[in-house]
Amino acid sequence: MSEKLHPAIDNGLPKESSSFAGGTLVCACKSRPVKVKIKGQILHNHACGCTKCWKPEGALFSAVAVAPSDNVEVIENGSKLKVVDASALIQRHACTECGVHMYGPVERDHPFKGLSFVHPERFEEDGWSPPGFAAFVSSIIEAGVDPTRMDGIRAQLKDAGLEPYDCLSPGLMDYIATWTAKKSGALPA
Repeated sequence: MSEKLHPAIDNGLPKESSSFAGGTLVCACKSRPVKVKIKGQILHNHACGCTKCWKPEGALFSAVAVAPSDNVEVIENGSKLKVVDASALIQRHACTECGVHMYGPVERDHPFKGLSFVHPERFEEDGWSPPGFAAFVSSIIEAGVDPTRMDGIRAQLKDAGLEPYDCLSPGLMDYIATWTAKKSGALPA
């Protein structure tokens, strides 16, 4: 049985365009939607199984990427945005009407400080970088997925070209560990 992973995976991964220079993320509201402009291509797009990320209706995973926070600007109806959990590392700003998470900056001292998490399927434009891996795959169990489905879900992710991890990709984990080692003095800053 085929699982509903995420529309940007199930319908075939989107095609990246070398000319994509950014675009506008739009919430799901039919009237007065929130719009957020992103300058430049997104980075580290991945399928995420964590229970904090916004997911389209019926999807097991979110599609989430990052952009430098300096490249993120709310351009319409920002008064409809509210931070979902002020104590979280990622300050996810969601539309109070439709619930879509529009952007989530990291502002605390952390390796991802200065980046904002975004859901690229909300772009009006095509050409954004497709998901490249799947992170926090086991976390979908915490959302109620029967653990007996996990082998099939991991196989489906691999068939789609997404390596499943129960953390972030090795490159991002190395980046975090390097940042931490430099902070502690284990590596030269």
